Amino acid sequence: MLSAPDLAAFEALRRDLHAHPELGFAEKRTAAIVAERLEALGWAVTTGLAGTGIVGTLDNGPGPVIGVRADMDALPMTEASGRDWASRTPGVFHGCGHDGHTTILLALAAHLARTRRFAGRIVLIFQPAEEGLGGGRVMVEEGLFDRFPCERVYGFHNMPLLPLGTAAVRGGPSMASQDDFRVHFRGKGGHAAMPHLSRDPVLAVAEATVSLQGLIAREVGPHIAAALSVTQIHAGTTENVIPADSWLSGTIRTLDREARVNLEAGLRRVCEGIATARNVTCEVEVHHGFPVLVNDPAAAEHLRGAVHKALGPQALRDDFPPLLAAEDFAYMLDACPGAYVLLGQQDGEHREMVHNPGYDFNDRLIPLALRVFDALLAPGTAPDMAKERP
Repeated sequence: MLSAPDLAAFEALRRDLHAHPELGFAEKRTAAIVAERLEALGWAVTTGLAGTGIVGTLDNGPGPVIGVRADMDALPMTEASGRDWASRTPGVFHGCGHDGHTTILLALAAHLARTRRFAGRIVLIFQPAEEGLGGGRVMVEEGLFDRFPCERVYGFHNMPLLPLGTAAVRGGPSMASQDDFRVHFRGKGGHAAMPHLSRDPVLAVAEATVSLQGLIAREVGPHIAAALSVTQIHAGTTENVIPADSWLSGTIRTLDREARVNLEAGLRRVCEGIATARNVTCEVEVHHGFPVLVNDPAAAEHLRGAVHKALGPQALRDDFPPLLAAEDFAYMLDACPGAYVLLGQQDGEHREMVHNPGYDFNDRLIPLALRVFDALLAPGTAPDMAKERP
């Protein structure tokens, strides 16, 4: 593995990336650092995929082609961690640990270039714009796996809800789809003291807010993980006026592809029915976000074996449930079989959840993640897929 001085250098790099965060599709400084370091290590480098995306490849004789992905973008939020290396860019913050993910992949690049402890080809994918912008989808659409065919692709994320030195990975659905919605109700405004002369959209939006929960309670099987949350309600300007329009918005999350389709249909049916009953009109807008992240069972089992080998049998946390958070690595898994692992980072100094203003990535995770991926990619541990290569 990497020496203590090398690991200290990567810790310094991680903190430098943290101090200079960049939003999705604008990771120019980060991408330049990634490309420069990969080239210095002898990796073949391709730039410009999805704008700021970077792909590095390294060959070591016959064997499988395995991809590993990390995300690079930051969040549009203000940091309150108090760290010496806190963000120097107002309103932009590495509040999800992508600075750490990028550093882990660069550390892996250095380790593999030095040891050649793999067979075949490794494809390192540095993805832009994971935070809601779908950079993974754009990379796939721009030919990521056409240009760099992989037998399997692996992704990872730090997880503050898991102790440092533990990990969670399972076959099948592991993170949720994300569909955001907005429903506009339009009626006829008027005086609040004469409601019979109006067609009240506020009543409709209130009824819809409550009634939509019936979709989860009565139309989704109790064994299926799903959530429908109304997160915004907007109506009116003053106390004595019934407004002419109102709207609500929210999100639908589920681990089940059929439930995803049914919940959208139910959303439209319920809102249109309420609009008819209240003599108003409605318009339902649904933005289809990330799909369900589905781990290939065989790839997940291989990744579990790597965690077991690198961190010990006690490291696997099978009690940790699938998340209803969404992750655009799902687009890559839809295009190529693979698996996604959550790597614990919680210790006494790192307890804040991602997207919390006080969050910071735990640098002690870097060598642990490196051990997991070394075990994953080492010769003789991956399934023999070389005979299937063209």
